[in-house]
Amino acid sequence: MLTTRPKVAELTFQLYGRPLHPELFEIYRSRCVDRGNYQAKIDITSAGHVITWRSGHCTLTEVAAAAGNPLPKTRRLLCHRLRGEHRDLHRCRHAVYQMNFQLETAEPDIFWAIQQDLLRDAQRSGLGYSFNGGGRMALGAFSCIHVETRDRSLLLQAFHTFPEDLAIVKTQSLFELADVVCEA
Repeated sequence: MLTTRPKVAELTFQLYGRPLHPELFEIYRSRCVDRGNYQAKIDITSAGHVITWRSGHCTLTEVAAAAGNPLPKTRRLLCHRLRGEHRDLHRCRHAVYQMNFQLETAEPDIFWAIQQDLLRDAQRSGLGYSFNGGGRMALGAFSCIHVETRDRSLLLQAFHTFPEDLAIVKTQSLFELADVVCEA
């Protein structure tokens, strides 16, 4: 289990067709969503986030974590290093999952302004967590996830800052019910 935030260069973005054990992650903040047609658990972790979405017999779990985190390979549907920008799509029997992520670096003054904006925004409308500053950094990393629910879909926008690298990871994920039941 990770106890500190990893370097941004060590991150991966993965999708599983199954739930993952919460013991695999250090969870700092959580939120549950129940819309009748689906349920979701959204966790902010030391490296990023874990989102577990369920509808009927279908479970999809999205993970932004360190590559060295001991995650299973069983029923892993997607795996990407968090570099640059990437989009992907996965269809299972009755659900569609779409994602995109991007890794941006910024000059120090711009990075700190963005982090302050994220802090203010999360206090108003999102699920957020401020990590303690370590070493020479007065302010620590910050993660926030904005959740938008609809009857047949869940849209999440996540922002994770990495002050030591002056980097920001931005992800957007859409879990959407199709017309049939998923068995992935």
